[in-house]
Amino acid sequence: MERMAMESLLRWKGRNNRKPLIIRGARQVGKTWLMKEFGKRFYENTIYVNFDHDVQMKRLFEEGGNIRRLVTGLELFAGYKIDPERTLLIFDEVQEVPEALKSLKYFYEDAPEYQILCAGSLLGVALHKGTSFPVGKVDFMDLHPLSFFEFLGAMGKGQHMRLLQEGDWGMASTFRQEYTELLRQYYFVGGMPEAVQSFCEKGDFSEVREIQRRILAAYEQDFSKHAPLETVPRIRMLWNSIPAQLAKENKKFLYGLIREGARAKEYELALLWLSDCGLVHKVRRVNAARLPLKAYEDLKAFKLFFVDVGLLACMVGLRRSVLLEGNALFTEFKGALTEQFVLQQLKTKEGLQVWYWTNDRGTAEVDFVVDDGERIIPVEVKAEINLQAKSLKVYREKYAPPLSVRASMADYRRDGEILNLPLYGIETIDRQQGV
Repeated sequence: MERMAMESLLRWKGRNNRKPLIIRGARQVGKTWLMKEFGKRFYENTIYVNFDHDVQMKRLFEEGGNIRRLVTGLELFAGYKIDPERTLLIFDEVQEVPEALKSLKYFYEDAPEYQILCAGSLLGVALHKGTSFPVGKVDFMDLHPLSFFEFLGAMGKGQHMRLLQEGDWGMASTFRQEYTELLRQYYFVGGMPEAVQSFCEKGDFSEVREIQRRILAAYEQDFSKHAPLETVPRIRMLWNSIPAQLAKENKKFLYGLIREGARAKEYELALLWLSDCGLVHKVRRVNAARLPLKAYEDLKAFKLFFVDVGLLACMVGLRRSVLLEGNALFTEFKGALTEQFVLQQLKTKEGLQVWYWTNDRGTAEVDFVVDDGERIIPVEVKAEINLQAKSLKVYREKYAPPLSVRASMADYRRDGEILNLPLYGIETIDRQQGV
């Protein structure tokens, strides 16, 4: 499977002022594979250290010392002398050894020639606990499940992907049925690498579901194993409430849906834990559409989305037969799956920040507003072909954006200043121009 993040790693490799790079992301989104594959393709040698398993290296970094001592230990571990220009150092599960995280500062300051990639399944949690961290001495990259375009590539549909990337919407409309079928499959399979690989090889939906259940079970085990004991029940309750939250017409997160009488203060740590693990995306409301959007954030109102649409479909027990029932996939639990899908694709775009907007009276809501640093793009999400977008009309009358996007199952077209972007082409949003 080809990951678009490989291009980001290549840009990192080519920088003159390169810093150690930390890859963030939920468990099982492919961080380890990406780092190893990058080393295999672009370096003569790769030294892979897993601080969860490699006892010698864990002890070496825990004992500390200067960079020369650490490099000598790594050379003894690898069995050869390290050439910094031709060797990639990978520190996996780096959160297990705080001193390893701390050492990144000294690698950057005293030995910047060494090329270091780091990752960890629960890295966000470790950092939040106050682990000594080299602020300003490292770079970050977020890795998400496979996007729909990456799914197309994995399925051997590279031409379909390139058609959309090149903006040949006339040709794409001709093959609308194929894109719709692939989109149905993606809603079910999602973007977790193991599930995608299994589906590409066998086309077995039942096996995909089994893999997804195992992934969800592993996440639940993480709750018990790594979260503070007193917070675990609240994490579980909050986690299990997300499908019901998304099924509502108004998807603003309501603590009362977790349990009657629940208050925000009781669940702050649980929400922070899930967010730090990369298992949920928190999308905040803005009350005005002006740059920068963050200045108009409403800290009390937000929507909560899953890490992956396939895991959401698994959690709600979406039936395999739904895939065979015409457009049923886009009508059954339609709003939840479709918004989840769109948000998931937007999150893969570098440099895009995502919020949602409602007016002060709460009578109009735009599903997402995207800030690319230079412009704000409102995005109305429609699960089917219905192109009614009353809230988008209210937003446009108030803010007159040069580009407004309506994502639906309809073909690509412009209605004045509104661009209808097919759901299967939402990843091209950053390439679209206003009128």
